[in-house]
Parts: sequence; C-alpha cells; structure tokens
Amino acid sequence: MDQTIRQLGELLLGAVPTVILLTLLYALYTTIVHKPLQRVLEQRRSKTEGAIEKSRADIGAAEARTAEYEQRLREARAALFRAQESRRQAALQARASAVAEARKRTQAQVEGAKAEIQKDRESAQAGLQSEAEALAREIVRRVLEPAGAGR
Repeated sequence: MDQTIRQLGELLLGAVPTVILLTLLYALYTTIVHKPLQRVLEQRRSKTEGAIEKSRADIGAAEARTAEYEQRLREARAALFRAQESRRQAALQARASAVAEARKRTQAQVEGAKAEIQKDRESAQAGLQSEAEALAREIVRRVLEPAGAGR
C-alpha cells in the first residue's frame, strides 16, 4: 500500500505543472479572447437593440403623425362638408325667396288682372245696361207708335 500511495503522490506531483499550465492557459484565454469577445458581443447587442428601439420609436412617431394627419384630414372634410351644406342651404333659401317673390309678383299680376276684368265687366255691364235701355225705349216706341206712321 505504501507503494500505491507513493505512486499516487508522484502522479499528483507530476500533474501540478499541468494544472498550473491549464490555469495559466485559462487565465490567458479569458483575458485575451473571452473578455474582448464578450465586450464586442455586448456592444453589438446594445447597438442592435438600440437600433430596434429606435426603429420602434420611429414607427411610433410615424403612427402618431399618421393619426394626426388623418385627424386633420377628417376635420378638413368636415369643414368642407359644412361649407357645402351652408352653400346648399343658402341656395335653397335664395331659391325659396325667388319663388316667393315670383309668387308675390304673379299674385299681384293676377289681382291686377282680376281688377281689370272686374272693371271691364262693370263697364261692359254698364254699356249693356244702357244699350238694353235704349233698345227697350226703341221697342216701346215702335210698339206704341201708330201702325202706319213709321213705315
């Protein structure tokens, strides 16, 4: 058993330089390769994520501008519609006013024509009355006149 322990001790003593070499190699790898690589990867990740966040912010800003543009467009359309409606109402009012004025003038002409017709009727009646009286007198005169005097 002594021999096994001694061989084990020699084996461990021979492994010490290998352990030291591996530890040194690990330290050099970590210092020279791993840490700079981690830094580069972290920078790349931060730049990529920064670009993604910036893109998201740009998209949000573009969506906000689009919403604002659409809102202004809706407002402009509403204003245009109100203006058209106002013009249409004004045109309808002007038309109604013109129709009312035309009716009033026509009514006045009709009243004037009725008055003229009434005057003509009264004058025709008066003329007919006087002619009827004249004819009646003539008829009475002829009827009352002696039979042989007029012929």
